[in-house]
This record gives sequence, C-alpha cells and structure tokens, in this order.
Amino acid sequence: MGRHDALAAALRSAVAGDVDFSAGARALATMDASNYRRVPAGTVAPRDATDVAAALAVCREHGVPVVARGGGTSIGGQATGTGVVLDLTRHMGRLLSLDPEARTAVVQPGLVLDRLREAARPHGLTFGPDPSTHSRCTLGGMIGNNACGAHSVAHGTTADNVRSLEVVTYRGAELTLGRDGQGAPPGLLDLAARHLALLRTGYPDGLPRRISGYALDALLPERGRDVARSFVGSEGTLGVVTEATVRLVPLPAAPVLVVLGYADESAAADAAAGLLPYGPLTVEGMAADLIPGGGRGLPRGGAWLFCETDGEAAARALVRAADALDSAVVRDPAGQRALWRVREDAAGTATRGPGGAGAGGAGGGEAWPGWEDCAVPPARLGAYLRAFRALLAEHGLRGVPYGHFGEGCVHVRIDFDLWTEKGVREFRCFSEAVADLVVAHGGSLSGEHGDGKARAELLPKMYGPELVGLFGAVKDLWDPDGGLNPGMLVRPEPLDSGLRFTGLPLAGPGREAARCVGVAKCRTGGPAPAPAAGAPVPAPAPATGVMCPSYRATGEEKHSTRGRARLLHEMALGEVITDGWRSEEVREALDLCLSCKGCRSDCPVGVDMAAYKAEFLDRHYAGLSFLRRPRAHWTMGRLPHWLGVFGRGLNAALRLPFAARLAGITPERSLPRVADRSFTSWYGERGSTRPPALTLWPDTFTEHLAPQVGRAAVRVLEAAGLGSTLPPGRVCCGLTYVSTGQLRAARRVMRRTLDVTEDLRGPVVVLEPSCAATLRTDLPALLPDDPRAARLAASVRTFAEALETLAPDWEPPRLDRPVTGQTHCHQHAVLGDSADRRLRARAGLTGDLAGGCCGLAGDFGVTPGHYEVSVACAEDQLLPALAAAPENAAVLADGFSCRTQIGDLTEHRGRHLAELLAEGLREGLEDG
Repeated sequence: MGRHDALAAALRSAVAGDVDFSAGARALATMDASNYRRVPAGTVAPRDATDVAAALAVCREHGVPVVARGGGTSIGGQATGTGVVLDLTRHMGRLLSLDPEARTAVVQPGLVLDRLREAARPHGLTFGPDPSTHSRCTLGGMIGNNACGAHSVAHGTTADNVRSLEVVTYRGAELTLGRDGQGAPPGLLDLAARHLALLRTGYPDGLPRRISGYALDALLPERGRDVARSFVGSEGTLGVVTEATVRLVPLPAAPVLVVLGYADESAAADAAAGLLPYGPLTVEGMAADLIPGGGRGLPRGGAWLFCETDGEAAARALVRAADALDSAVVRDPAGQRALWRVREDAAGTATRGPGGAGAGGAGGGEAWPGWEDCAVPPARLGAYLRAFRALLAEHGLRGVPYGHFGEGCVHVRIDFDLWTEKGVREFRCFSEAVADLVVAHGGSLSGEHGDGKARAELLPKMYGPELVGLFGAVKDLWDPDGGLNPGMLVRPEPLDSGLRFTGLPLAGPGREAARCVGVAKCRTGGPAPAPAAGAPVPAPAPATGVMCPSYRATGEEKHSTRGRARLLHEMALGEVITDGWRSEEVREALDLCLSCKGCRSDCPVGVDMAAYKAEFLDRHYAGLSFLRRPRAHWTMGRLPHWLGVFGRGLNAALRLPFAARLAGITPERSLPRVADRSFTSWYGERGSTRPPALTLWPDTFTEHLAPQVGRAAVRVLEAAGLGSTLPPGRVCCGLTYVSTGQLRAARRVMRRTLDVTEDLRGPVVVLEPSCAATLRTDLPALLPDDPRAARLAASVRTFAEALETLAPDWEPPRLDRPVTGQTHCHQHAVLGDSADRRLRARAGLTGDLAGGCCGLAGDFGVTPGHYEVSVACAEDQLLPALAAAPENAAVLADGFSCRTQIGDLTEHRGRHLAELLAEGLREGLEDG
C-alpha cells in the first residue's frame, strides 16, 4: 500500500464529498498564486460542514495537517499544504440567505465573491471589499487573508464586513464566533487580558491596511472583544470557516470615475492622502510603465490616480482639490469598466512589464511576487516609494509599483531570479532589506494578501519578539496539535524555502508553464452550486472573453488554463507526475483544451496553452504505433491532405456504413460535405477583373468546404477596386496538423507552402480566421530559422483589414440590419476585430457579436467524448446571443467551425462577412 492509502480509505468512509489522492489531483494543488510549492497528500471536497468536521477528525487521527483552499489565488503560499487540501469551492459555494433589510448575507466559504455581488445588486447592495480577483476569489479565502480591494477606502477590509463566523477547529470544536467574546476557545480572552498593554501599543498606528499577523487587538475590551474580527486574516491556521454572516453596503447611486494625471508616481502618491477628506470610494495609483501604450487616452502625466466618487458634485470637488496636471471625468459605465480592467489585470501585466518586466538572465525577463503588497501610512507613501525605488536600484532589480494609494498599500512584481542559488540568496537579502524599510516608515509587511511564507519569517521586524511570541501562544490555544496550515504565520518556514522554480528546467514547456502566476482569471465563470432553499438565485455574470471554455463548461480546475499549466509544471519536475511526456494526467487535462488560443490574449501573462498542447501531443505520441493516436488525428488532423487527394470522392466514402466511426467522428455530428467545385477551380476560370493588389489565400475550408466565401470575397474586393491573385501552387497553413500535435508533419507542410509563396510580395488576405492566426503565430514559432516564415506571417491580413488599408475610401453597401453571431476565438486572441467592427458599422450592420468559443473548434467537437462539452461551450455565449437576436438579424460567423456549430445546433445559417457584403452588392445592382 502507498504511504497515504490508509488515510485516503478512511476519508472515503467518513465523508460524503470527493476524496482524490491521485497524482493529478495532488499536482493541481501544489501551488497557489505565489512563488511557493508544497506537495499535498491528497484533496477532499467536502459537501457541508459535517463533512469538514469528519475530514478533520480523520486527519487528526492520522496526524496529517490540513489546509483550507478557496480559489487558490493567495500570493503568500498560504493556500498550499503538505497534508490534505480541503477544496471548498466544489460543493460549499452556496449563498444561504440574503436579508436586504438587515443588509446581511449568509454564505458558505466557497462562494465566489461575484456571485454574492450579483445576488445583492438587485437590492442596491454589494459586498464592500472587492479585490481584483473578484470574479474567482471566494469569501472563505477573503476571510482567511482579510482581503480588501479598491473600495476599502470607503468600506474597509473583510474584517470590517464580517458579522459572525461558523468555524471548526482541528480538534473538532464547532464554534460560532462574534463580538463580546462569543466563540472564543478556552483561555483566549484570559490571555488577551493578561497582555492588554502589549495589544494597545504593539500595533502600528494610522495604518488602515495592517494585515500582517493576528489581529489580537480586536480582543481589547474597547473594541468589543470581537473574536470573529480577530479570526479574520488568520490564513487557515486557527480553524476552518464553514459559514459566514457578512455585512452588505449600498451601491453608489451614480458612480463617476475621476482620473487624475501627475508628473510621476511619487507626485501621485504624495497627493493621494490629501484626497481622503473628500470621501472618494477609491484612490488607486498606477504609473505609465504599467499601462499598455504608456497611458494613451488618459489625462496628461506619467502617473495617475483613479478615484471613484458617488455623483457628479463629489467628482468636481475632487478635481478642484487634486492639484493635478490634468484630469478626466468618466461617466460612461463602459468607459469606466475598460479603465478598471487595466487595474484588475495589473498583477499579471506587472509580471510581464515593458520589455518583459525583468532584466533577463535565468529569470527569463519575468517578474514575480515576493514583496507584493506592503502598506505604510498614506501620508508616508510618497517618501516610501522614493526609498523603495532606490532600494530596487541598489539591488539591481526592477519592478512596477501600483495599488491602493489612498491607503498606502503598494503592489509590485519584481524581476527576482528565483531559478539559481545566487538569485535566491539575493531574493532573501532584498526581502530583509525592504522589510526594514517598511518598518522604518511605520508600515505593515502585508497590506492585503497576508503573510504566508513570503513574509511571516520577517514579522519580528515589525512586531518584535514579545508580540510574535503571543501569536504563537494564541495559535496553540486554537490549534494545540499544530494541524492547521503549519508553517504559516506562526513558526514559519523560511521565506526562501519551497520555491516552485527549484529543480525546474530552464527550457521547455515546463519552463513556459511556469509563466502562469496563478491569478486564475481562467477560472471566471463555470457552473455555480445551486443556491440553498429560499436563497436568492444570483443572475449569471455577463460572459466576456474567450478563456477558458472547457472550464466554464465543467468547473474543474484541471480544465482551466491554470490547472493545465500546473500539470505541465509538475510533469517537468517529475516528482508527482513521474512519467513525463507519456503522462496520462496531462493528456487527460489537455484533451478538453479546445486550442481556442483565448489564454494567449485573456490570460494576464499570456500563457499559450494551445501551443503547449500541440507540443505535448507531438511528444506524447512520438515513437508509438500510429494506432495509439486517436483516429481523428489521422482523419480530421490531416484533412487538407485527404481533401487534396480525394476531393469530392470523400462525400461517397463518408456515406458508407460505419464511415464516421472509422474516421473517429462522434455519431452526434453531421459530416461536412465537400463542394462540387473548388474555389481555385472557379477562380481559375474566372480570374480577376482588376489588376492584382493582393494575394487571396485559398485555405482548406474555403477551397473545398465553403468556396462560396471565397467567391463572395473576390466580388467584394473587386467592387472596392482591389484585384487579387492566388498563390502559384497548393498552399496550407498547417492548422489541423498543429492542433492535433503532429508538428513534424506541420513543419513539412509549412515548408512546402513557403516554397510556393517565397516570391509573393504584398498583403496576403486570409478569409478563415484560424488559418490567419496559424500563419501569424504558429508558422514563425515552428520555423524560427526560416526568414520566409516571418515574412509571410507579417504579410497576413484579414478580409476587413485589407479593405480598410487598401481601399480606405470605398463605401460598402448599406445593409442596415442587426447582426448576431460570434467573433472567432482566434480572431479575438490573435488577429483582433477592430477593423471588422469598423467595416460593419460603415455597412450599417448594428449590434455586437458574442465572444467565447463556439465549441466545435476544428476536430474537437467531432471527436467522441467531446460532444457534451462542445455544446456547453456554445451555450455559454453563442447560443444565448442567437436566441436574443431580432428575427431579422443576420447571423455572422467568419469561421467555418462556428458556422458548422450554428448549423448543427440551431435553425440559423451563419455567414462570413464577405457573403453579407456580396449580397448587399447584388441587391444594390438589382435596385439600380
């Protein structure tokens, strides 16, 4: 039997929830959003508080530690553990009740913050703390870290908004924590009473963001002996929260965003504290080196304060008081959301700052947490930042500070070299130096994210040995066995131990997967637990972006971009996942990756899981019999080859009995029909009526399956005065080979294509978005040493881009009708759709297209075992958009897969934008 088999068996007998001690489950829980890694024995997803108590009892009997985990976005390492990880998100994520009159809600710990906010919004209420991870962080995690967010200037920290807590201790005591000593374990209040002077003088004054350590001063008589408040921020070291009653606050009646421009970051920091008397809801600071484009579209300046007010009058008063270089008042909700999105993505953006954020070397030019969120009194922020910048320079480091300037809280990612022994020593040296700097300014080592492993070792610098000793005594009262999250806060592990980069190769997909910092934007959406009986049903959050469609369908971590990156990371380390490229855990997780490339654009750090999947599949099946590959890899994955060889003959072959099964195609799918006449055949007879200004790319789908798109594009281009030509031979971008992980074959196909196209000059217009994206990204990535690849990639234009740049004065036909449909996921992620939106507007096509992924995604939706997920992906955004569209709306879908999915699942017929415009040209001729 394995070392933990008896523990796993006992847990399965004791709890109704899910117990998983597999290598895959353990690998998924080794990391959070920090620099640290701890390998757990296994995971348990309890169904209720009874399950939590039962799991703790089994672990106590076996002497195994426990760590509670929510969204796994903790930045100090406190959501990792070496024993059993309690996953409180899978089953314990309900909103139990909401009382608009009392302005309270009762929640389970795994409830995602945005679900609570959506349920409270119809009552004009919200939960005040709103960290940038609000779309995926949980209330339990916020309680564990005492989370804050941008609006804590107005609404305080999580501790300020908790009324009572239901908690289970490691020894099984079930406590209700509240004020007046309610729920205190035996001896806690007596201990506090014996140290009143220390509790009154040992904590820094004038510091709204003091998150470090235990908040034992909440146990003072003058503060109501608030046991619940003292528990918040304890990072899972004292007990496990199973239920919480939280305070709700009114939403602003008329939110206005004021953006104030200052000369530099220090000037903005100096100004922030002076704005607080005017009652802003937020005072957020960012400098130009964090904002893409250096602040284009913002007021003049090199740094900005983002200040939200409730109402126009408050906004004007703030502008008058600000003494800023320039200002802008943003009333439009869409404009406000766009600006806040920049702030919310800053944790990832800072990790990949200008030029890669870092100075290169073994760290690869990347920046990491580690000194993430210190806080000083707001009046000292400017002085602190100047000294902090000087300290960075002294240590040869770079970072981009930003954060909650109104509360003196600074976030920063720094280009530590965490890959080498020398770099790790420098990481420790800097951490100790900056801790001294924070303390010298009267600050807190943590101003939002908690101490975890990153800062707990340094707490004696801030609090002194006597108060830190009291922390240990309190821990021992709550948890005398030391079973809850050991190594955090009290008797901490060294800050330079257990780094997740240790032992990781400096090259390969494991190194690339380490780009994932774990902020889990890919976990946005997904199925929510049913609300408790009588509780309000939260309205679904508006679906946006593309990443990560399979997670949204299943809600499982292994189907998120982060989960897959963690598995690749562990595969490269070889400790938990030990069979390398043959790993079934990794293959299974990647099996539901649709290669939509959404993570390439939506992930704050640009993780490109589609590329990692292609390389993994290529190596996974290398050297194995061809029978080991899925049949769809040989049929759909080599579709361009079969179409080129057999053409229309495939129609007859696919009508034979069992043809779909032999081809590896699921029976729920209709099979595409090969056109009677290819696009190049039609073009060869017709030619172009105008001198060629561009090359039109006959991609496989346009050539054999949808030649009407190519014919329409030629007519529209000619109407715009643009003649075209075709490549002088057969071409293929290699898309289907890449997506099925046949990279050697893909390179052969690409090289043959480059041989055909090496003499082409000028723009190459590609009608199929997935083929255009492959040419722009995969082609140069797979053939980096062939200059022809980069040249062809740079010449690729979409249909709309070509019309906009080559025929800027052309007026398209006025179609004057609404549109619905979908922006292709590869267009969203790689190509961009701004030219398409402008072209649609000029043609009188009104309305927005859905985002997301259609779910068919090349061979994905036709492969057995994928049909249900494929449909669920379509149901996320595409199908609701079609159902909500006016009856006369044109259904627009430039991708062949999108049009096929629409045809399979609805009565609609999707069309390429070229087809709609060509129809408008015909109607214009008929009208004339």
